[in-house]
Amino acid sequence: MWPWGHLAVGYLLYSAYVRRYDGRPPGGIAALALAFGTQFPDLIDKPLAWSVSVLPNGRSLTHSVLIAAAVVCLVGLVCRRLRNGPVAVAFGLGYLSHLAGDALPVVPGGTADELAFLLWPLLPPVEYDTQQDFAAHFLGIEPTPFFIFQIALFAAALVVWMRDGKPGATELRGLLGRREESPRTR
Repeated sequence: MWPWGHLAVGYLLYSAYVRRYDGRPPGGIAALALAFGTQFPDLIDKPLAWSVSVLPNGRSLTHSVLIAAAVVCLVGLVCRRLRNGPVAVAFGLGYLSHLAGDALPVVPGGTADELAFLLWPLLPPVEYDTQQDFAAHFLGIEPTPFFIFQIALFAAALVVWMRDGKPGATELRGLLGRREESPRTR
């Protein structure tokens, strides 16, 4: 799954979850934690595999449910100590939705061997046909039905995010050093 597909799936799931259980849209910091969680496995595995060759491939260490469980628990413990449970839930849901998003397309026509990344290093690494580097992946984009579905899903998530009040946008601008102008200073 592509980054925008992971982000879309994670946001749609989290927005539905928060609205169902809290009756409100997601909060800003939690939305940022969710976005980070949806990308986390690829931010770790792909550079370590493709740029410095420390890992066997771009779906190994943090794509393993064993590591995911440890990371999600660690984030949960830190957030509990900081009394910020929604951030832990958001990150965890984003992270786990990433793993599901990578596994689900394999299920219909694939083999169990193709899901071995979920139990790496207990199972051997998956051998991929695609050259393991960033340029090869982006240059190899084809408008398959699944690719188009991810773009449509991203568009739907964008609409939901805007309906939710763009949670995280203000906080992200603050993190980037750009304060939002008040109506009086425009």
